[in-house]
Amino acid sequence: MASVLLNRFGVLFLCIFPACCDTGELLLEQCTPSSESQGTGCGCQGLKRDGAVDISDENNLKHHDGANVYSEKANETPHAPEHDVRSKLVHLQGGWFMMGTDDPGIPQDGEGPQRRVWVDPFYIEEHEVTNQQFQHFTNQTGYITEAERFGDSFVFEGLLNEKVKSTLSHAVAAAPWWSPVKGADWRHPEGPDSTTKHRMNHPVLHVSWADTQSYCRWAERRLPTEAEWEFACRGGLQDRLYPWGNNLMPRGQHYANLWQGDFPTRNTAEDGYANTSPVMSFPANGFGLYDMVGNAWEWTADWWNIHHNTEEKKNPKGPESGIDRVKKGGSYMCHKSYCYRYRCAARSQNTPDSSASNLGFRCVSDPDP
Repeated sequence: MASVLLNRFGVLFLCIFPACCDTGELLLEQCTPSSESQGTGCGCQGLKRDGAVDISDENNLKHHDGANVYSEKANETPHAPEHDVRSKLVHLQGGWFMMGTDDPGIPQDGEGPQRRVWVDPFYIEEHEVTNQQFQHFTNQTGYITEAERFGDSFVFEGLLNEKVKSTLSHAVAAAPWWSPVKGADWRHPEGPDSTTKHRMNHPVLHVSWADTQSYCRWAERRLPTEAEWEFACRGGLQDRLYPWGNNLMPRGQHYANLWQGDFPTRNTAEDGYANTSPVMSFPANGFGLYDMVGNAWEWTADWWNIHHNTEEKKNPKGPESGIDRVKKGGSYMCHKSYCYRYRCAARSQNTPDSSASNLGFRCVSDPDP
């Protein structure tokens, strides 16, 4: 019989077997019934870890035989890979644009109000960082992700095979389609018996915010601010829902990897994909950028904040501190009935150590001085 546990963080989850109630590591913040019933989330915004470990690179890598120490100190003079596998950069001129919306789809996410924002010129990768690119980074540096260090990560249960499902000891009460899976990480996105061997051109998943920082340092790049990301997403259009306009499917064509069918039980995959898709599988926006919505959520540099005003701002960077980091763009799990966050103005959040089977990133770069 399943039992319910409320831990010291005020987080509710189900133990499928009573004996598991003392061993949980990955938890989901409890969502109010009203928020989920009104279609405001797939639950991934609440994924968090219970407790903390010393995540300094040296302390965590020293326990892995053959791993090279990879730390900020050791990387004070970062260098690009000898054979550059990094994504192509697209130069954006920057300028003024209208950020956010006065017609929020999910008001509690702080999508509004709409405000005039300036961003300086910058470069952004044309697609999300792929498994192949992340593998090159780990091969060169010996870097080990937080999911690998913790030993588990969140996976959408609809992607799990029966063997993995039989080993699960937790089901999340607020969003039972999310399960903490032992051995799930970027190399094994659906658990230890899965692989990215045939998905090397798909976005890398199960990467925490800290993991993205290490990759960005190595690649001589950085994460975009939320303002930069939204400027890029809009592709030069103003006050539109999506990177291509207001029509989700122009001329009946799919423009993003999203959920079709009934969430979370039936994905008809009418767009061709029930999971992630290869990057650049769908049309680019006006700036030549791919998958700015759908496919995988993308980390940004900003701390989460839901209180905004209409004052003009130049190069905003969000609060100086916080608990969660902003993520943008939605994922292949997004459906209007449950997670209408595949809009340019939409936003969500996770704790920096979170990792999941629908969360990735892309990098930006500053112009040469």
